[in-house]
Amino acid sequence: MRHTCLTFTHRNNNLSDARTMLITGGASGLGLALAQQAAALGWRVAIADINETRGDAAAKEIAGSGGDAMFVRCDVRDEASIRIAMQRIARRWGQLDALINNAGIATTGLFETLTDEDWQQQLNTDLLGTVRSCRAAVSEMQRHDHGRIINIAGLHGAAPLPGLSSFSATQAAIIALSESLRAELAPLGIQVSVALPSFFRSNLNETLRSADPVSRARFLSNMGRQTSSSEYLAKLIMAAMDKNDFLIMPPEERWLLRQKRWQPKRYFAKLLALAEKFRR
Repeated sequence: MRHTCLTFTHRNNNLSDARTMLITGGASGLGLALAQQAAALGWRVAIADINETRGDAAAKEIAGSGGDAMFVRCDVRDEASIRIAMQRIARRWGQLDALINNAGIATTGLFETLTDEDWQQQLNTDLLGTVRSCRAAVSEMQRHDHGRIINIAGLHGAAPLPGLSSFSATQAAIIALSESLRAELAPLGIQVSVALPSFFRSNLNETLRSADPVSRARFLSNMGRQTSSSEYLAKLIMAAMDKNDFLIMPPEERWLLRQKRWQPKRYFAKLLALAEKFRR
């Protein structure tokens, strides 16, 4: 596998003491918005992605706006690719202060139509990609006795929907992983958070796996109806990181978890109605 590292440096050296952040899936969508927001706040940003064209352009854009950025081609499905990315960041900037695990895909379709390959792709990219990146980041961060990890999981990992069984299960696993690591890594000086955005306008449709055209159309329709943007979520996540919040989610979405907990029958009735609609 070929790995490419392109570095774009701020025109002055005032950021020599800046913190360093790695964002997986950082070349587009929420990842790009996070990179832009972090750079605006003075972070040195490493954009890790499999799309070299977009990654190159993203790093150049940040550098052109006065930030300090580098692009590293990185596939979270490959352990060696992640470790090489970490090593290049350490060589360039000396250390890694924060990791945002944003790379992921989505799979939609009725449960009985999803294949083993659908499940394996979802798990390998989202869950195991997060595991691999966390593992590599911990190895780097513990050398400096500090660090910050933010895992991006979908809201529907905490509030699953019909037609999203593999996606919801994978996001739920990321939430559980984050809860476990929050305590386990604390003695190393590494703080862990998990962000739970719902559907939002993005380019997730480009990697969407779907068992049938109807399921795909429903998923894309849900995305299209959302008012939240990547930029809004990026600002929310960065602000929550500064406050050391563990669970990060848009305040307007919290009602869903409250209803699930305090009105379980009413909540399930809505899910059942949705499932019956899918089955027609």
